[in-house]
Amino acid sequence: MIRLFHVSDVHFGAEDPAALAWFAERVAAEKPHAVIMTGDLTMRATKREFQAGGAWLQSLGVPVTVEVGNHDIPYYWDPFRRLFAPYQRYAAIERMIEKPLDLPGVTVVPLKTTARAQWRWNWSKGRVSSGSLRRALALIEQAPKDHLILVAAHHPLIEGPTKGTAKTRNGDAALTQLAAAGAHAVLSGHVHDPFDVPIDRDGRIIRMIGAGTLSKRTRKTPPAFNELRIEGRGFETLVRSFGETAPHVITEDMRAG
Repeated sequence: MIRLFHVSDVHFGAEDPAALAWFAERVAAEKPHAVIMTGDLTMRATKREFQAGGAWLQSLGVPVTVEVGNHDIPYYWDPFRRLFAPYQRYAAIERMIEKPLDLPGVTVVPLKTTARAQWRWNWSKGRVSSGSLRRALALIEQAPKDHLILVAAHHPLIEGPTKGTAKTRNGDAALTQLAAAGAHAVLSGHVHDPFDVPIDRDGRIIRMIGAGTLSKRTRKTPPAFNELRIEGRGFETLVRSFGETAPHVITEDMRAG
């Protein structure tokens, strides 16, 4: 069995130290095969926040792959850095960004959903560009045909059962194309509450899986991360909540199509 810890929205700068220590303890005790971090490692994309977040991720002692979240890009009041040098401060985690994971029977495919600028006021919301989708589809095409394909993004591609929203532009069409290409699930963050929802696209089920937050910026649920337990191409999602003694299964073990 492959066990993955899916964590998101840690928000160094507004992090919850007790929740971070608890997560690190769980990693040390349970030794998952890898950690998938789906964005918003930082709060304001400062050098100090990236250094602290990078040190924390490196201290986990297991393979880690990181997606970029909207909070990991400089804010609007620093327009030059946001538009022309948005990734300048990533040195502390550069080797972990979209890092391939060597996992038996599992392929993790990155999908960028952040944008430096958009034709709307709220740039924190998601956007799937044609180039980002094309790269993700190419990686799915290259994956072994018997692998479970997990797409890692920051924003949910369509709205789920959460108070927070992503309003991801081109997300609905992207979800359809990812399902048709053979992806089994899209892992995301952004909304700070966990969920696992099966979506039927032309007779094929693709699951939208969202992780909670390990920051102080909680919404409906306490700090949490997800555990994915994978056997073959069947897998289940468990929510691991800070302060709770047992994980909560939010899906049945379903065979991936």
